[in-house]
Amino acid sequence: MARKRKSTALIEEQLPEAIPVIQPITETIEKNYMPYAMSVIISRAIPEIDGFKPSHRKLLYTMYKMGLMTGNRTKSANIVGQTMKLNPHGDASIYETMVRLTKGNEALLHPFVDSKGSFGKHYSRDMAYAAARYTEAKLAPICSEIFRGIDKNAVEFIPNYDNSMTEPTLLPTAFPNVLVSPNMGVAVGMASSICSFNLNEICDGTIQLLKNPKTDIEKILDIIKAPDFPCGASLIYNRDQMREIYETGAGSVKLRARYTYDKEANCIDVIEIPYSTSIEAIMKRMTDLVKEGKLKEVTDFRDEIDLNGFKLTIDLRRGTDPDKLMVKLYKLTPLEDNFSCNFNVLVDMVPKQMGVKELLNEWIKFRMGCVKRELQYEHDRKSEKLHLLLGLGKIILDIDKAIQIIRDTKSEKDVIPNLMAGFDIDEIQANYIADIKLRNLNLEYIINRVKEIESLQKEIAELKDTIENDSKVKAVIAKQLKDIKEKFGQPRKTQLIYDYDVSEYNEEEYIENYNVKLLLTRDGFFKKITLVSLRGNDEQKFKEGDEIRVEESATNMDEIVFFSDKCQMYKAKVRDFDCHKASSLGDYVPAKLGFDEDEKVVYMKVLNEYKETDRFVFIFENGKGVKVPVTAYETKSNRRKLTGAYSSASPIVAVFHEEQPFDMLIISDNNRAIMINTKLITEKATRSSQGASLFKLTAKQKVAKAVRDFEEKYPNGKNCRKIKVPATGSAFD
Repeated sequence: MARKRKSTALIEEQLPEAIPVIQPITETIEKNYMPYAMSVIISRAIPEIDGFKPSHRKLLYTMYKMGLMTGNRTKSANIVGQTMKLNPHGDASIYETMVRLTKGNEALLHPFVDSKGSFGKHYSRDMAYAAARYTEAKLAPICSEIFRGIDKNAVEFIPNYDNSMTEPTLLPTAFPNVLVSPNMGVAVGMASSICSFNLNEICDGTIQLLKNPKTDIEKILDIIKAPDFPCGASLIYNRDQMREIYETGAGSVKLRARYTYDKEANCIDVIEIPYSTSIEAIMKRMTDLVKEGKLKEVTDFRDEIDLNGFKLTIDLRRGTDPDKLMVKLYKLTPLEDNFSCNFNVLVDMVPKQMGVKELLNEWIKFRMGCVKRELQYEHDRKSEKLHLLLGLGKIILDIDKAIQIIRDTKSEKDVIPNLMAGFDIDEIQANYIADIKLRNLNLEYIINRVKEIESLQKEIAELKDTIENDSKVKAVIAKQLKDIKEKFGQPRKTQLIYDYDVSEYNEEEYIENYNVKLLLTRDGFFKKITLVSLRGNDEQKFKEGDEIRVEESATNMDEIVFFSDKCQMYKAKVRDFDCHKASSLGDYVPAKLGFDEDEKVVYMKVLNEYKETDRFVFIFENGKGVKVPVTAYETKSNRRKLTGAYSSASPIVAVFHEEQPFDMLIISDNNRAIMINTKLITEKATRSSQGASLFKLTAKQKVAKAVRDFEEKYPNGKNCRKIKVPATGSAFD
């Protein structure tokens, strides 16, 4: 052990002293963070103008190269494995990408993958998809429009991650897929959330912009009415909100579920839900509402999704109005939900937020480039063919000469130069002539081939004219869009309902109203007791030493206010509190209403309206008092907490509500008292007023309590009546 320790020490002596590396945070961000952020934005999360993220594009192109546009389906595991040649991520993430593109998952209006097997459902987060080895897939027919022209140089190709093959930078989508397929992604510092639109409407809107690029947004709104979601549901339509989304690419649309009512079974069948939620989220919220006692109209609810599609069944209590209940559920559950739009798209590798019109114009620009490249490819191929035929035409008058040149040439390498010299043709033409089969060296074959020259020249001229004329290119795109609309268009799935036709939820309509007795104790406990419970004549239970401070009759729909000892007023509803029996302590108000630390309640009042004739009376420890109009506590907004409810110059002793002047007994801590009428108390308009002196106190004395309706508890209080203030206290026992 000693030898080992010695050798370690020798090594440590030979090691150079560690030099701390100091790197400024700006350099760390520039060298480490920024490349990562840009990679996520450009290569992962944000879709491009073709409507695909890189993961989607790599998967679909792999399937295209596998020949899955036609023929039978293949195992999904095979597709996932092949995709790894372009996408070096794990098989799980590639398969998840594929799942969302399938017909079985129902996440897209126009799925790109024709699937067989269990691929889960977009509207259920718990419905798991089967493993890749069990499912099969091929490309859906609409992919023929996604790859239109890809083999004719319509888009650029780049090497894959290991330079073993090439892949397209974009797919030459023949329709604005960026607005037809919903897409969401979260990058670094930005996100994208694109809703889907109806293919028919998008094609019509794009054709309109191709005809007139200056088409205004109102015309676009008339053609492309609103988003159309794969799940269907209903969209609450507001044209102003829709215009904002179409202009800026940001905003939100409100979706609500669609349902049917089965009168015989007395149940509601929800058949379509908003795209942004799931059946599990809805059922969890409904479970919470049942536990909170806010869904008494429902006896049971269950997931009844089957091969026929989505269904959430809600069993109703007898006598429940189904339409009224659904209005309530729309308000309280995700059966009504918002889809937030953020049309953030990569254009030339730069993220850009665009509205619908701007996105369509960008797609038109992109598609025009694809069509021109495709036409140029055809132009070049036809020009090459024409060039060969022109060379063939030169030997039509003397076929024997061509044969003689080839026969008399002793060396094979001299055949091409001799033909070039003999007929004044170039090397490409000479190679073509030399490669003609012996059986085709007859006049008929050559004449038939030469006849194509005229038609080729005409086609080449038309292609060149189209390439150089943007209007004709747009006409080609418009014709393709019309064909796509006829072939793949389908009616809207999402129904539009106008916001002025929507019934709004009014909570008070759903609350049971009944008479109650309210009790507030000195220690801050609150009881709401039904009149039925009071008939039992049970003795009220309180904490030891506690007693009733305020007792009032009310209904379950009434509002109440609580004043605390920290100059604050809290507003609440009687229905916010649970009913209690006489044997319970009740709710602890500071905890129920979220009072500040060490804050205590001093007064409670049922207050449904703020009458100009009513006052709050405040009595302070320093012997002062003030009356403040109740209207001073009325607020425009539904505020739950009001600070500065009264003056903080002296601790509060008591608070009263005055409808008519009343007598009160004010007692000091040295057992002296005055009895005055509230007419003598000064009224101030502001809540923070300190008021005027009521009780003349000697040094170190303070007011201990103020009591209304004191005759029973303090029968001698009448002997302390004063008719002027401030007044000196009378001896009091």
